[in-house]
Amino acid sequence: MDLASATWTDVRDADVDAAVLPVGSTEQHGPHAPLGTDAFHAQSVAEAGAAAHDGEVVVAPTVPVGIAEEHRAFDGTLWVSPATLREYVDEVVRSLADVTDVVVVVNGHGGNVVALREATAGVTRDGDCYAVPFTWFDSVDSDAAAREAGVDSVEMGHGGPVETALLRHTHPGLVREDRTERARDEGAPSWGEWVAGVNLAYDAVEFTESGAVGDPTAGPAEMGKTLLDTAGAALAEVLTAARER
Repeated sequence: MDLASATWTDVRDADVDAAVLPVGSTEQHGPHAPLGTDAFHAQSVAEAGAAAHDGEVVVAPTVPVGIAEEHRAFDGTLWVSPATLREYVDEVVRSLADVTDVVVVVNGHGGNVVALREATAGVTRDGDCYAVPFTWFDSVDSDAAAREAGVDSVEMGHGGPVETALLRHTHPGLVREDRTERARDEGAPSWGEWVAGVNLAYDAVEFTESGAVGDPTAGPAEMGKTLLDTAGAALAEVLTAARER
């Protein structure tokens, strides 16, 4: 059930098993991918997981802005502080507790991970409901998805093959295909500037000119379909496990 398009009586009369809250980011993903990439991915995976779960799952509206100050040098990027995201997600999850006592926060952005874990822990410890975070790209084997699509080993990157592959499957019209080579050539092969286990860079612009990390030309739509199917199945598994607790 899509919460935004449902009526309050639809929700009242439904036998709701759990809820999912997609949380993304509005930040640069190179010249070829939209600023809303992380939000689109969080919503796509949330919907896939809800569809794969046996019970009725409410899909809440996506939180579109996250912790993304590291991309501030690139136009259009929006961000909030960790404290703001924690408080906002905390209060949204507590309001979902009126609908169900199980909420999974579906995350699409690496910068949100710590704050979402803290927010869901607080809600759970207070007893309002049982809430856990689920970061979609941690649930998939990117290499396996690439091999299935006939592509060599890939890394997550940023606006790289993994995220671009999923976009090509779910939102193909939003990928600027004529800019993918530029994204690769002016990007970086890996995230950050590392010395003795320390990342010396705070902002993405310090190591990638295009904003991209990884090769977006190496992520076909077939790979994106496998990623979505795998992430959706993993989310459904988490929903079942959370329900059983």
